[in-house]
Amino acid sequence: MINALESSSTRPYLIRALYEWCTDNGFTPYVAVQVDETVQVPREYVKNGEIVLNISFDATSSLKLGNDFIEFKARFAGTAREISVPVGRVIAIYARENGQGMAFPAPAPAVSSDGNVDAPMPVQAPARAPLRDASRGSGSEGDAGKIVHLVTGEDGSETVDAGALTDPVDEPPRPPSGGGTRPSLKRIK
Repeated sequence: MINALESSSTRPYLIRALYEWCTDNGFTPYVAVQVDETVQVPREYVKNGEIVLNISFDATSSLKLGNDFIEFKARFAGTAREISVPVGRVIAIYARENGQGMAFPAPAPAVSSDGNVDAPMPVQAPARAPLRDASRGSGSEGDAGKIVHLVTGEDGSETVDAGALTDPVDEPPRPPSGGGTRPSLKRIK
């Protein structure tokens, strides 16, 4: 009889089950990954040590949801890339359209051969300054603690976390760069 310590992880099975649920219901499966040196992803898209990947049939080719790795090929800004993610680095899988899915415990920091804990990937500074809710007038005390996300993609796939609202003396937000659709604000409560 196998005890719980000798059994394999349930994480790859849950990832495959939720992937199948998403595709069966016409949703787009996304995985959130905590990035370290074992994760093979385009580093220019990593933010705060994490990356969110679209693993739908339309966005990938040669997708393999194995017990140890999630592997596929995808295009980033028109360039084909091979992606390899250890299953243990996946921190969530969810449907883009409704957010339903499952989060997993964050992986423990890696320990190097000399016994020291490896430092996580450096945290990047936010891309934009915090936004204020213009519909409520100037920054009143009722606005404290509200968070606004700037949605830049047509389908809402690109968001920039604007953080908590701050004093009105902060620098105003910069307009979005590049063409495409007009950005819209989405209030997160």
